[in-house]
Amino acid sequence: MDRPRPEGLAIPAWWLPALSAALPFVVSHLAWALSLHAQLIPACNPYLDGCVSISRAARHGAGNDLFRLVMLPAAALQAACWWTAAGRLTRRGLVHAGKVAVLGVAAAVFLALYANFLGSEGDVYRLLRRYGVTGYFACSYLSLLLVLHADAQSSIVVPARDGALRVVAAGFLLTGLAAVVSGYVADAATHDRIENALEWQLGLWLTALFGAMAWQWWREGLHWRLGTRGP
Repeated sequence: MDRPRPEGLAIPAWWLPALSAALPFVVSHLAWALSLHAQLIPACNPYLDGCVSISRAARHGAGNDLFRLVMLPAAALQAACWWTAAGRLTRRGLVHAGKVAVLGVAAAVFLALYANFLGSEGDVYRLLRRYGVTGYFACSYLSLLLVLHADAQSSIVVPARDGALRVVAAGFLLTGLAAVVSGYVADAATHDRIENALEWQLGLWLTALFGAMAWQWWREGLHWRLGTRGP
């Protein structure tokens, strides 16, 4: 008589996007608080006043050390998160799984590049930081759109579970459009402040992205199973 095949140990997958949301959010605000305490940056509400960018808030002192220490592991977590998201699409026979994995890993690489060179001086380093943060936001947003498009073609995914991710996608789009419009209607100083505030807001939308993904995976009961192939 054949024995039943063991299913392996089931580990919930939702904690991965939850950590991917929490770590960057917490460390960016801690870095801002440390720089503020050291009087390296002016006191303001960065989400509304835009007196300081995320980069400047974590560019020097203890805030920079903390930011670089935490953001590199956070980038690895986000790469693993997008890889798992691609596996979720593959198991459902949905399209774009490979593109989600590639773009998600690229976003994590850009984040690591940005964090690694934050605080460095010189034109080349500034260029690398600039491309790092731009590539990070762009690749993360494109990965989100591909996941939403794939889920829309599925008869398995409950539409309500995609609702939070759709709100995040809309928020990303509106924030990006606001940044473009401000470049045409505002003077240089005002545009810089608006751009700084929108950068913080985009960071908040990224936190919401991974938070919504964690909620979706929890609702779906997505697990990894040790001793088997994939989650």
